[in-house]
Amino acid sequence: MKLNTDNLTVAMISMNEEKAVAGMIRDIRKIVPEAEILLVDSSKDRTAEVAAELGARVIKQFPPKGYGPAMDMALRSAAGKVVVTMDCDNTYPAEKIPELARTVLDDGYDLVDGSRLKAKPAAMPWINYLGNFAFALLASALFATRVTDLHSGMRAYRKSMIDQLRYDACGPALPVELLLRPLKSGYRIKFTHIEYRHRIGQSTMRPVESAWWTLKRILSVRVSSQ
Repeated sequence: MKLNTDNLTVAMISMNEEKAVAGMIRDIRKIVPEAEILLVDSSKDRTAEVAAELGARVIKQFPPKGYGPAMDMALRSAAGKVVVTMDCDNTYPAEKIPELARTVLDDGYDLVDGSRLKAKPAAMPWINYLGNFAFALLASALFATRVTDLHSGMRAYRKSMIDQLRYDACGPALPVELLLRPLKSGYRIKFTHIEYRHRIGQSTMRPVESAWWTLKRILSVRVSSQ
């Protein structure tokens, strides 16, 4: 099956990624030239203009509403039958897009999680790695399935699953629920390993706050009735 705008959207969210967005879009175009590229942007710089000039479909979300509402809009607004999410900071390998997309389109999976944690990535600080590893073990025990990376920004989602899925888009740590909610609901999920690269620009993640919200997401999904 040819990957094009009918069946594949590559979705990203951005905030002041002017230095990185052009390179990301060019990398995606080299790998999947006919796919839809969708950017939900909350920037004050020229990120949106640069992306639009390179052919991306841009949805402005300003003033910013946070990661969760931006990612929710990206997933819900995608035109393709499968949505591959990436970060806009060069940390994820565009060359993995076809593999993830075809695992959904051709092999019948509903979600493919691109795990960064086959081993500790050189680009990931130790405190982040140890926290990710510990929370993955907790989730694995609570959901009786081995998961390794609750926070990966590179996944492939079947759009029809997203349309049916009910999740809380507000608040941090949405990637946790976007993995565990389908897992609990019985959707077909595959886990694969991907490379994690050094980012362009500064990280805005706060480890202690992220850990608290991760724990809350894990427990809220586990005890929910859905």
